[in-house]
Amino acid sequence: MASFFSKLFGRGGGSDAPAKVAEETEAYNDLLLVAAPIAEGGQYRLAGRIEKQDGERVLIRTFIRADLFSSRDDTVASTFRKAKQIADQHGASLFSDGAESRQV
Repeated sequence: MASFFSKLFGRGGGSDAPAKVAEETEAYNDLLLVAAPIAEGGQYRLAGRIEKQDGERVLIRTFIRADLFSSRDDTVASTFRKAKQIADQHGASLFSDGAESRQV
């Protein structure tokens, strides 16, 4: 378990450290969904964020899940599904605290 967290937070060192992969975006209602898979040991970890424009500010909610995929395309598709699920389940309360950035 410690290995997972050390890799996730960059304390793993060496070539096993997770690497960000090119991001993709998708509009959903008044939100911008960002798929930001993390390359890890030949697989991809589901990670992304949900962004909302609030005047001149951009409010950001990030998420990283334990799910690993062998295909980057599968990871991106699953990230968009998870982001939509989070947005639908939380509704307006997702951004109601006004925090500029936080984990969900």
